[in-house]
Amino acid sequence: MEQVMTQAGRLVRDALAPRRFSRAALEQARRCLLDYLSCAFEALPLPWSEQAAALALPAPGGAHVVGRAGPRQPDGAAFANAVAGHGLVREDMHAGSISHLGVVVWPMVLAMAQQRPVSGAQVLEAAIVGYETGARLGRAVMTPALARLFRPTGLVGPLAAAVAGARLAGLDETRARHALALAGNCSGGLNEWAHTGGSEMYFHPGFAVRNAWACLQLARGGAQASASIIEGEAGFFQAYARAPLDTDIVLFADGRTEIEQVFNKPAPACNFAQTPCQAALRAGRQAGERRIETVRIDTTQAAVRYPGCDATGPFEHALQAKMSIPFGVAATLAHGAIGEDNYRRLDDPAIARLIAATTLCADAGYSAAFPARQGARVTLRLDDGSSVSAALDDVEAADDALIRQRFRRTASAVLGDGAAARIEDLVDRYEQAADGAELPRLCAAGSA
Repeated sequence: MEQVMTQAGRLVRDALAPRRFSRAALEQARRCLLDYLSCAFEALPLPWSEQAAALALPAPGGAHVVGRAGPRQPDGAAFANAVAGHGLVREDMHAGSISHLGVVVWPMVLAMAQQRPVSGAQVLEAAIVGYETGARLGRAVMTPALARLFRPTGLVGPLAAAVAGARLAGLDETRARHALALAGNCSGGLNEWAHTGGSEMYFHPGFAVRNAWACLQLARGGAQASASIIEGEAGFFQAYARAPLDTDIVLFADGRTEIEQVFNKPAPACNFAQTPCQAALRAGRQAGERRIETVRIDTTQAAVRYPGCDATGPFEHALQAKMSIPFGVAATLAHGAIGEDNYRRLDDPAIARLIAATTLCADAGYSAAFPARQGARVTLRLDDGSSVSAALDDVEAADDALIRQRFRRTASAVLGDGAAARIEDLVDRYEQAADGAELPRLCAAGSA
């Protein structure tokens, strides 16, 4: 190991150290795992999921793709599972890093669990470490200006997946550090899709986890990479933050786990559209049958500036609508509900009328509270001259009941009620499972 320990070395040392995680962290990990599986099952028939699965070639002794038959090449399976998990735009969210960490961490650890004997507890622990790595790096590097250009998940995802995989694969510190440094060369994902509706966004986590898999195999085989990849003069921070790393990144600082800061989306749309849509639902109920003349949305500066969030149309693709705060609010007001059906109404005249009457503003108070809280207020001026308003200080995340309801519905539709019940039961007791590979096997088609 290098004589002066670098940031990569310290991250890896912290990531590989034996730890006892709190009940809250393990419960949140299981919740995120079940929600990830729910998203992957529901996204199976979507074009990007099918396209990604076609690249996962059959391989005896490989890894399984959620909802599909037969083992595949592990890196291909991880790629397909990452894309499917991201396919609804309903994946979990870590606001501090502006990243969707579950769609890179779970595909990695579930694929790795099928390549060597590990327990369910080891899978969960590796996942918690992966979330921690991506979250801490993202908190340190991401700014609103950077997020307008680069996809946060694409930047920190390869490093998060590599560290989670290194822990589960049993790599020593030296090889794990080389894997992390190699993964730092795989960061990417541009945000042009937000302006065009292109489907490349769905593949960002797939690229991240597949490249991280390659980095792990290269490091295992003896490949070496720059120990100073994080803080070096041409390293991760200088490249993306355009500034030196000014403070050490410490995993599990103060005994906190970043996975406990992750929330599960209630709606299949951009993180920044969640709270405005929830506020709109409340304001719309106050308006009743009265005609809405104007709409004002106040939310965080981060939300207003994130690519695609201020879009007003026309909308050619559902993804553009899912990113747009004005569309999400207008659809909620027009139809009195928040759900997937709203994003199939791209040419709805009632939605278009409300979007044209909408003003989106950054609120200083909400902006100051971000990312700890994501507040929003929706104010409606009505045809009788009165106004109604509804506000939330923070997003109301999907609770355990909703997560389980969505999982049961989607997994049962693909595998049947019995298989869905067995998967849910195994996730609930995954810490006690001797064979971590049992879960991905159960999630495959034809496993019964």
